[in-house]
Amino acid sequence: MDPAKEKEVDSASVTSQPRAGIEFYDPSKESRWTRLGLTLESFKRAPGTTGGQVVTGSQNVADLEKVLADTPMLQQKMKPRHLTMIAVGGSIGTGLFVGSGGALRQGGPAGVLIAWILIGVMLINVTQALGEMSILYPVSGGFYTLAVRFLDPSYAFAMGWNYVFQWAVVLPLEITVAGTTVQYWGTDILPLAVWITIFWAVITIVSVFGTLGFAEEEFWSSCLKLLVVVIFIFIGIVCICGGGPSGHAYDHYIGGSKWQDPGAFANGFKGVCSVFVVAAFAFAGTELVGLAASETPNPRDTMPAAVKGTFWRITVIYISSLTIIGLLIGYDEPRLQGGAAAVDGAAASPFVIALSDAGIRGLDHFVNATICISVLSIGLSCVYAGSRTLTALAETGYAPSIFAYVDKSSRPLWSLVAILIWAPLAYVNVKTAGDTVFRWLLALSGLSTLFTWLSICLCHIRFRRAWHVQGHSVDELPFKALGGVYGSWFGVTLIVLVLIAQFYIAIWPIGGMPDSPRETAESFFATYLAVPVMILFYVIGYAWKRTLPQRAHEIDLDSGRKSWLTAEEMNEWRAERRRAPWYVRIYRILFTN
Repeated sequence: MDPAKEKEVDSASVTSQPRAGIEFYDPSKESRWTRLGLTLESFKRAPGTTGGQVVTGSQNVADLEKVLADTPMLQQKMKPRHLTMIAVGGSIGTGLFVGSGGALRQGGPAGVLIAWILIGVMLINVTQALGEMSILYPVSGGFYTLAVRFLDPSYAFAMGWNYVFQWAVVLPLEITVAGTTVQYWGTDILPLAVWITIFWAVITIVSVFGTLGFAEEEFWSSCLKLLVVVIFIFIGIVCICGGGPSGHAYDHYIGGSKWQDPGAFANGFKGVCSVFVVAAFAFAGTELVGLAASETPNPRDTMPAAVKGTFWRITVIYISSLTIIGLLIGYDEPRLQGGAAAVDGAAASPFVIALSDAGIRGLDHFVNATICISVLSIGLSCVYAGSRTLTALAETGYAPSIFAYVDKSSRPLWSLVAILIWAPLAYVNVKTAGDTVFRWLLALSGLSTLFTWLSICLCHIRFRRAWHVQGHSVDELPFKALGGVYGSWFGVTLIVLVLIAQFYIAIWPIGGMPDSPRETAESFFATYLAVPVMILFYVIGYAWKRTLPQRAHEIDLDSGRKSWLTAEEMNEWRAERRRAPWYVRIYRILFTN
């Protein structure tokens, strides 16, 4: 299609002649230091939206300025490389580097692969659905705001607050893990409390730089994490084939011997069920691309690559590295997380254990440093995801209005403060009782990630229904989810099965039920407390606002919409792309739109 016909419009085309009643804010008129968030002026409230999101098909819009004004207060500072790396490497952290060791001990190598593949397939459908909606509606709060519109405001209230609490609690946990990771090099260097203070300060300083601080940190830390995992995969293949240094564990061919002795499954069916939630935790944060879509100028260009990057992360990073781990280490290895000889922090990482056993000097320290950086990266993701969702809750009337404050540097200022003040909870881990405190705090929102993914799939199903009922064609969509509505139903089915598996493990845990009824109750609620908490929040939300789900023909399909191309224009665009050389078409299928 002729680019001139498409008329992609940014805020600059309308701010020169502002209409009465609509005020666009132009950050370029501020100093560079203000835009970076380093002056007192930068902390003042932004006077209005920048209208910085591209509108495609603007010739089909009656009031273009109104559409541009219907843009999040957050500025569109993220570049395509930021969004891509957030999708590909952003959520790689302790779930893969450390948690996978505990999963291996509980489920065995086959159980780990089954759980990660099923969760991965489900997540591909979730991100495809999220991509379809986020490109069309790059709204503040992403999937939370979409849940308010397409599902039910009361359910969105419960899901949104649960999501905020999840990241608020994970932040001090990640700071603690970063402290114990550094202690791999010696516990007498500095006390744990000092390390906690240092890492809290680092996260706070990066947060001062707002979106760009988070995006740049995610880009470079993701590059490092991907590099380390790829290096580990190649070294792992060499070690499995017997190419390790002589005199160490992998100086002879081992092949699949660990699948024979001690075996492929550690605890049978229960072991596989117990691994599902560990796998879900390892993938937590993948949905952040839906939040970040509102902070990129043209999601239609950047989101497809980010969404498809999820597939490559799951296959190349997770499945490949976990296959290597299962071949190098038996599930009876006592140093694994939860094992008899396990210690806190990165020393329980199967990556560190494998490289240490291989006798490759220095690499275990390199991996440990990467784990430390990735933990801090997840800590920053906590601040980003929690603050953006809290801001969206305020904008929809489900949180105090002060949290809707966005300053001139595009920081949701009071929302950032509200998440960062949870960090001092990390100090409770200095005492033995800290483990108990964190266990129950995590239990409050432990299944939040699954509820969020379930919401995204249900939103997509309802969106497609409303789109059809209101006379629209799927050909109008700038990006179509790979599996369509069937992929979302498949995602819903898998998530429900995972919740059932978790319920099964909560009642009948590995090793049998405790003798004490009190211990049995504690074990169950530590695993499943998030469900009654969600129900309670839903009841509160309904009692507060008295809202019910809208029928498909009543759902608002225009607010926040940024693609207005007709089915004919989109089909013309697709036909033009089909005329590209075959290698270009293959590249687009695999990596872009």
